[in-house]
Amino acid sequence: MGGQKVVRPNSTQAPPSWFSQCWSSARRTKPLISSCDTVFGRASDNGLIRRLGLFDLLLLGIGASIGAGIFVVTGTVARDTGPGVTISFILAGFSCILNALCYAELASRFPAVVGGAYLYTYSAFNEITAFLVFGQLMVDYHIGAASIARSLASYVVTVLELFPVFKDHIPGWIGHGGQEFFGGTLSINILAPILLALLTVILCWGVGESSIVNSIMTVTKIVIVIIVIFVGSFEVDVSNWSPFAPKGVKAILTGATVVFFAYVGFDAVANSAEESKRPQRDLPLGIIGSLVICIVLYIGVCLVITGMVPYYYLGEDAPLAEAFKSKGLKYVSILISVGAVAGLTTTLLVGLYVQSRLYLGLGRDGLLPAMFAKVHPTRHTPVHSQIWVGIVASILGGLFNVHVLSHILSVGSLTGYSVVSACVVTLRWKDKTSIQASSRWTSAFAEGVICILIVAFCGFGAGLFYRFGASFVFLIISVVIAVLATAALYMRQGYTDPPGFSCPGVPFVPVISIFFNIFLFAQLHHEAWVRFVVLSIIMLGIYAFYGQYNAKQSSDEIVYQIAPGEASH
Repeated sequence: MGGQKVVRPNSTQAPPSWFSQCWSSARRTKPLISSCDTVFGRASDNGLIRRLGLFDLLLLGIGASIGAGIFVVTGTVARDTGPGVTISFILAGFSCILNALCYAELASRFPAVVGGAYLYTYSAFNEITAFLVFGQLMVDYHIGAASIARSLASYVVTVLELFPVFKDHIPGWIGHGGQEFFGGTLSINILAPILLALLTVILCWGVGESSIVNSIMTVTKIVIVIIVIFVGSFEVDVSNWSPFAPKGVKAILTGATVVFFAYVGFDAVANSAEESKRPQRDLPLGIIGSLVICIVLYIGVCLVITGMVPYYYLGEDAPLAEAFKSKGLKYVSILISVGAVAGLTTTLLVGLYVQSRLYLGLGRDGLLPAMFAKVHPTRHTPVHSQIWVGIVASILGGLFNVHVLSHILSVGSLTGYSVVSACVVTLRWKDKTSIQASSRWTSAFAEGVICILIVAFCGFGAGLFYRFGASFVFLIISVVIAVLATAALYMRQGYTDPPGFSCPGVPFVPVISIFFNIFLFAQLHHEAWVRFVVLSIIMLGIYAFYGQYNAKQSSDEIVYQIAPGEASH
């Protein structure tokens, strides 16, 4: 070689820093596979089984949304709003329909697997955003399940005390409230964990068995609500509806922000995708259909309760039951107690079901330990995830007065709904659906995301201005800026028509949904905002030290099982 030096490539190049590696991992996305490309197998030890038809999905959505609140929330809000509470429920229902349309499109478009909002976010945005959405939803579900279990325990005791043998013989530490210790820091309730354990066993036993229980309970409460509306309609005095809005339009709008959460739960249908017989057809119908039925039932109860009794005479604890008692219809108030037990049972059952499926999805993706990804080989239920969910809810419901945490709830639902709406917009952008993470943040994509964020910030600003009674001008300015950002989204981006169900009016419907969701976010207690920030920091830490190293980019080994007799579909 004539003594020439050979220049070799530098094989000792410094490895990427921890931060750059974390940042690279956080930006990963899950490839969006067409729903028709989902692979189904005849037998699998780690797949769920498809047993839920359209009727089951409708009852699942209704069961998740309508609990004891239909007998309480309608009356308590009517006390502050007057007969105009009916308009409050219509406005809140309309807003939820916008969210439901977004969920319906994605449920139809994505492969029929578990994940819901987490899965949609993983494909539309990135891994870290999906993980944060999961964290916010999970806290809502855990605290909500514990709180509902306590309420259910109280209603069960109330029903038992209708029998003389139990009257005044059931101590408080069993079901009513709880026995407090250390100044209320601990509040022992025995019945709540027992009820949670029973429902967890049913859910572990099989989706068919749990669906039967949910169907029986949901049909029971629907029948009771219809009886309440039918019997109450004969006691209506139309003069009680005048004036219709005694406290003005603002009271109706405030009422809408309160009753919005009475509809939360329809997203449970999207999380049952892997157990639906015909997911691409039935999931959109189940999501929207269950919500419409809930809207009709709520409106009927509102009209009856405000027509039976002048709104200012309505009680605070059990307004509907007291209204029927005042008319000498005590048997209806007993039916209401039974309906409340059935309502809370289905809400709790579906809530526990949804949680376990979300844990299953993250376990499969490696963002949580593999234990959560295991499915029972014969029962085809995620037993480990289901038991974990039951244990967490039992500890919270059995030892703590979780009702005091109710003002930090709903953050996860509003966050999840907003992100799902944003997913619809981003996944509709032309040539955006198959871009890899490394090149996704093109100028066009970034510009679109910035416009969506502007709409969200305007919604939060408008919510704050409304909440603290600022000048109407500031509210108008927020709306105008949001409209301009929406116009930019419409004119600067191209949109494709997805296969399956299509959300109408994209990007306008999803953007309106985002604006109103974040508007409601601003109405929450300030401790809810603190919870949002603190939990996000905690989830970032979990991801940085565990999730980024264990996440899988593909779950190809999963085979989704067809229900017996469904091979022909």
